[in-house]
Order: sequence, then C-alpha cells, then structure tokens
Amino acid sequence: MHHTPAKPPLTILLAAPRGFCAGVDRAIQIVEAALDRFGPPVYVRHEIVHNRFVVQSLEAKGAVFVDELDQVPDGVPVIFSAHGVPKSVPAAATARGLFYLDATCPLVSKVHRETERHHAEGRQVILIGHAGHPEVIGTMGQLPDGAVLLVETVEDVARLAVDDPANLAYATQTTLSVDETAGILAALQQRFPAIAGPRREDICYATTNRQLAVKAIAPQVEALLVLGAPNSSNSKRLVEVAKGAGCTRAQLVQRAADIDWADLAGVARLGITAGASAPEVLVEEVIAAAASRYTVTVDEVRTAHEDIVFKLPPALTDAKPTEASAS
Repeated sequence: MHHTPAKPPLTILLAAPRGFCAGVDRAIQIVEAALDRFGPPVYVRHEIVHNRFVVQSLEAKGAVFVDELDQVPDGVPVIFSAHGVPKSVPAAATARGLFYLDATCPLVSKVHRETERHHAEGRQVILIGHAGHPEVIGTMGQLPDGAVLLVETVEDVARLAVDDPANLAYATQTTLSVDETAGILAALQQRFPAIAGPRREDICYATTNRQLAVKAIAPQVEALLVLGAPNSSNSKRLVEVAKGAGCTRAQLVQRAADIDWADLAGVARLGITAGASAPEVLVEEVIAAAASRYTVTVDEVRTAHEDIVFKLPPALTDAKPTEASAS
C-alpha cells in the first residue's frame, strides 16, 4: 500500500481590510461601463490601476492601454487612470475634441483641490511623495512649474530651498506609509513652523486601514505575502510596514504562480494581505495553492470595517440615449 505523506499544517492569517478600495473599484467600473456604453475600443491612459491581472482582464473586454494621450486615435473615448493626471492632459484631450472620462480617485482629486487652494492663497506647496509615481506627477501638474516642491525623505526636508518660509503648505501622496510620513512631516514642521496642512490627512482611509491590518498580523507570522504589483505604491508600503512590525520575511508577489514555496519551507504561520489594486480572486488563488501543499487553517484578522463606495461619473449613469428616446 502506498501512503501519501500527510500534508504539513499551515495557519494562514488573512489581513482585513485588504485588496480593492473604493477608488479602485470605481475606476474599474468606469472602464467596464464605458465599454458597455460605447463599445470597444475604449482607450485608457496609463494602467487604470496598478495591477497586471486587472489590466489584462479589461484588455480582454476591449480596453486599450496607452502611456500617453498622443497614442489615442481621434474619435474614441479615453479614460484617465485612478492615480490622477496633470492639468495638461484633459486640456490636450479637449483641444483634440476627445471625449474623456476621468477615473481619478475622489480622494486624490481632493488633494488636487487643496493644492490649488493653497496656491491661490499665495502658498508654495511641499508634496511628500515618490518621484515619478503617476499620482505625484498628477498632483504636481495641477500647478505651474516650481509651485510644488517634492520631498521623499527627512533628508530632503533639510535640503529644501523655499521661496518664503512664512507661506508654505504641505500635501501628501495618498498611498504612503503612515509612520514614515509622520517622521517627514515632523521634520517639515520643525524646520518651517508656519507650514499649513490639509484639514484632514491626505493618506487615504484604505492605505491607513491596510497598514493597520498588516501591523496586527505581522508579529504573529513567520512570513508574509503582500499580493500586489511591483509598481503599486500602496502594496510596496505594506511590505515595509510588515517588516517594521516584526515580520522580516515579508515580500511582494503578483500572484500564486510567483510564490517560491521552497523558500517558505518550514513556515507554520503565514500572513497574507493584498494591496488596494489587487482583486480578491488573487488571494483565493494563493490560499488554494497553499491548500494543495499544506493542511491549511485560515484565520481572518479584521481591524476595521469599510463601507465606502464612490459614485460613477454622471456621463455613465444617465440613461442611455437609446433608452431615453424609446417611449
């Protein structure tokens, strides 16, 4: 008789909240609703959200992703990604007569408006964020060149050359590490005591909640997987937060196929979370892959409840012209 050796036990601690936030949900729905309403192809400038799986599933439905507006042909709808765009992009679309839909997350748009308000009131804006990230390019692009200065580190704060220390404000990217940003902010406030800030923190509810959830499980697991894309800011921060909270073996993986199970040999307690642009199906895929190798027990550790939903733009929710004219 041949006996299959018993599968070793593995306890999975599943962080909650994890995965899709309201802004990502809305952005994906905008692309799907546009495809439904206008038919393919619908063009999208930049990945709608930073997740390959999501992008490929939308491509299969007829979405075409491009880096810049000049790659969009005339006469087709174009959608701007959830990360936000500089003012020059909708201006260029309007100049070309392109119909566009803006899928910018409302919490990013809120930062844009605050930044404009500070500028209108004569303040130079210091943005805490990561150079080159589309959200940062979009926020800096709300104002003329030089009106926004970017800082990434505490060291950057010391090197800043500002126009007038008495007329400054700060803003932040929505997907930063809460703890790391607090350190940079403390340095800013120490050097520029008069600096004005947002009425409420710019780091969004979803970023904050996912980091708190990871902090809750990190000390209890031997290794932790963050499901997310290598270009996803909030996902990369989750890895850093997990390491900072005591799980040195935290790593970013895109999906189950990318996991090196040999590397996880001997791990009895595994943490799993997902960045704000990663669909739950990718988490389920990882649990299934683990179950084929281990006798798995899944415990969800919930630190917050989220019930935020953002509405779609009116252009997609009005009755279709065909329906409106049918009596």
